[in-house]
Order: sequence, then structure tokens, then C-alpha cells
Amino acid sequence: MAGSLFDQLKKSGLVDEKKAKKIQREKQQQAKKQKANKSKKGTVEQSEASKLAQKAAAEKAKRDQELNQKRQQEQAQKARQAELKQIIESNRLTNFEGDISYHFADGEKVQNLHVNAKTQKGLANGQLQLVHFNQGYAIVRADAVEKIVQRDPNALVKGKSLETELSEEDKDYYAKFEIPDDLVW
Repeated sequence: MAGSLFDQLKKSGLVDEKKAKKIQREKQQQAKKQKANKSKKGTVEQSEASKLAQKAAAEKAKRDQELNQKRQQEQAQKARQAELKQIIESNRLTNFEGDISYHFADGEKVQNLHVNAKTQKGLANGQLQLVHFNQGYAIVRADAVEKIVQRDPNALVKGKSLETELSEEDKDYYAKFEIPDDLVW
């Protein structure tokens, strides 16, 4: 028995030549469709995999960008703090200690600092300013205050001021009364 099953069926007379060609054509077309479907499935699977890979890469890039931006902001903040510390250290007064007790408001609390007479006058006139420094306070000249405020506005000691709370009418009324120079509170 040599030959294919198809040849044997042809010799036996069960299949004629026309039917044989038709069946062969159908068989070839089916094989061609299956081959095309396999390549399409591979392409579809590959494209889905590539889409997932692209999506993961995009998410990773976005996350990396956010982390990088956060890191840059932290470095910029550290740089501002270092500049602030340097400005305060270079402009702060030394030898301001004295016998006069200078009271000032820091937010809601009243603080006390012992200063000499020259420093007290400078603080009262606005020539000197108190700033937060190393869990304490430092006294700096007024020309450095603007630089300090640019770096960190919270470094400046701000107390409640009567000027901001009083109306214009009240300010005019209190302007009539002179404050004695020897008043120390």
C-alpha cells in the first residue's frame, strides 16, 4: 500500500478528480487561515504584552519623576535652611547680655531676654530684630531681616501687635498720650 489515503480512495473510485481538487483547495485554505490566526494571536498577545510593558514603563517614569522632584524640593529646603543659618550667624549680635529684662511676645507666649541698654533701645526702635535660632533666640540687625524673611518668614519672632488690632479711630485717640522714656515692662 503505497501512496496517501487520498490516492488510494481515488484508485478505488470512491473519490473523483473534481472532488479531490476541491478537498485539497479547502484543506490548503484552512491551513492558510490557521496559520494567519496563529500569527494574529501572536501579534495580539505581543501587542498586549508590549502595551502592558509600555504602561509599566510610563508609570515607573512618572513615579521616578515625582520622587526626583520631591528630592529636589528637599535639597532646596536644606539649602535655604543652611543659607538662613549662615545669615543669622553672620549678622547676629554678640555681647548683648545685660541687666535689663526685655520682655517680648512670641506668638501667644511672653518671653524674657536679658539685654544691655543699647540693645534694648535698638529693639525698641526697630534697628534690631529677634529671630528664632537653635531652639532659642538671636538678635540681628534690621538690614538682615529682609534676607531672613526671604528664606523663612517663620524665623522672625512675631508677637501680637496692638497696631494691627486697633482701628484708625483708636490709634488717633492713643496718639494723644505720650509714653514716658523710662517705662520698662
